[in-house]
Amino acid sequence: MGFFSSVKKYKNQDYSKLKKESQSRGHLFIDPEFPPDDKSLFYTPGKVGQVVWKRPKDICTDPKLFVGGASSGDVTQGRLGNCWFVAASSCLAQYKEIWHQVIPDSESQEWDEKKPENYQGIFYFQFWRYGEWLEVVIDDLLPTSNNELIFIHSQSKNEFWSALLEKAYAKLFGCYEALDGGDLGEALEDFTGGVSNFMSLKEARKETNAEEHTALFVKMQKEMERKSLMAASIPAESSEEMEATTDCGLVKGHAYGITQVKNISLEGTGGFFGFGGEKLAMIRIRNPWGQGEWKGAFSDGSEEWNKISKSDREKVGLTFEEDGEFWMSFEDFCKYYDNVSICRVVNTSFFSLAKTWHEGVGHGSWKKPDRVGGCLNNKETFLHNPQFRFDITSDEDEPIMQLMQKSTRGEGGSQNITIGFTIVKVEENRRCRIHDLAYQEIVKSTVFRDSRSIFLRHTLKKGRYVIIACTFDAGVEGDFIFRIYSTTANSFFQLIHNKPEASALNCCAKAPQLLTQLTVMKAHDLEKQESGGADPYCIILVKGTA
Repeated sequence: MGFFSSVKKYKNQDYSKLKKESQSRGHLFIDPEFPPDDKSLFYTPGKVGQVVWKRPKDICTDPKLFVGGASSGDVTQGRLGNCWFVAASSCLAQYKEIWHQVIPDSESQEWDEKKPENYQGIFYFQFWRYGEWLEVVIDDLLPTSNNELIFIHSQSKNEFWSALLEKAYAKLFGCYEALDGGDLGEALEDFTGGVSNFMSLKEARKETNAEEHTALFVKMQKEMERKSLMAASIPAESSEEMEATTDCGLVKGHAYGITQVKNISLEGTGGFFGFGGEKLAMIRIRNPWGQGEWKGAFSDGSEEWNKISKSDREKVGLTFEEDGEFWMSFEDFCKYYDNVSICRVVNTSFFSLAKTWHEGVGHGSWKKPDRVGGCLNNKETFLHNPQFRFDITSDEDEPIMQLMQKSTRGEGGSQNITIGFTIVKVEENRRCRIHDLAYQEIVKSTVFRDSRSIFLRHTLKKGRYVIIACTFDAGVEGDFIFRIYSTTANSFFQLIHNKPEASALNCCAKAPQLLTQLTVMKAHDLEKQESGGADPYCIILVKGTA
């Protein structure tokens, strides 16, 4: 979370205080804000039959938060269509510093056999939500059927961190069913506070050449090294295709966690001592179901693995178990998967040795009557939308930008509206809202999608810019947060005023109350100035006066 970060207590519940109260009363904690009943499960009661809420100590004899640490194999999907969350949890398990943030004080929260009195059936987790971190407290009563967990569970029957994490996340949205359906990057962002980039491989396949494939692989490899969280999916085209397994073993309408991106040497292609050999771009993926794997080249036990030396197979931890995790060539990955989400944790700590970004954050609303202008297609109202100003102070920069709507979850999953934003280059001294685009340069408009967030990384020259955040259709209301990360300070803030305000100190002064700087961008057909006769000047008309 970085230095100086604060955490807000969700529902005003304080973990330490509630734990002490349970100890003093002599009974285990039961969460009144998310009680063990049908309302915490589904909008429609009885959706999964008879449910019995049990504590881990009633399910097994030696419950643990973690068994041998966290790993992607600790997260297996249950009877809920939340593969997007499960895939993100698999990614989370790979990076200790990130899950220590989401599961804070994990050692003190762990069951302690030597101090059984410390066990009060209470845990807490932390999630990022729209610019702030929330501490979510839960009890450890979990929904079961026939003494088995109904939802997320670990391969180790006595390990419960993933099941408890899912319960805390379900509490954040009201019930378990609210997690049914979601975007790949949504949970990744809520675990990290990072910025998620959605990419359509399906669209890229139409035009992508070998060089672009290589560039994408290098990008994903770098993001893996930066400990970015990544997931991929193959969307279903219809309800009949949902969770249908293809001939190659991949599942449609399903999210997979990406757990490794690596160049692997092919045996027998190198020179002296094997140096300089051919390398194959490969990617490791995990099915949240814990089963159901890729059946093509480099699948478990396939003959292609004979091209990889035994030592290199050991280095990548190759196993041929039916555990839902498998390798495939990057070429096949781009061929069969349609969507990828990469969530980068952006470093803003100036105490870090890593690259530091300057952050700009603004909260806004599309609100009637005058802040719901719609996209550029709505020429008369487009500039009625919220506007944010920022500066690029270096000669050139490639800032990271994200518009995120504060969407709600309910029956049927996320309730998103179609959003996007436009970047406009403006005068260097602009401090008020734009009212006319005739003399402004539209630099870039994003795609519009009904997803929670829209990502853009675009090269910009030195100067001042305005972001216009909008919905696709005019008249649609909603709340959002806009974030920008640049190499240098960006002076980001929302433009509120329609025109400059006169200073109270100058209300009685005879001197000019407003100073405006004008930059002449272009001139032509001027008299040659070698003779010294030319004296070019501009005439500026303001409300009809020179």
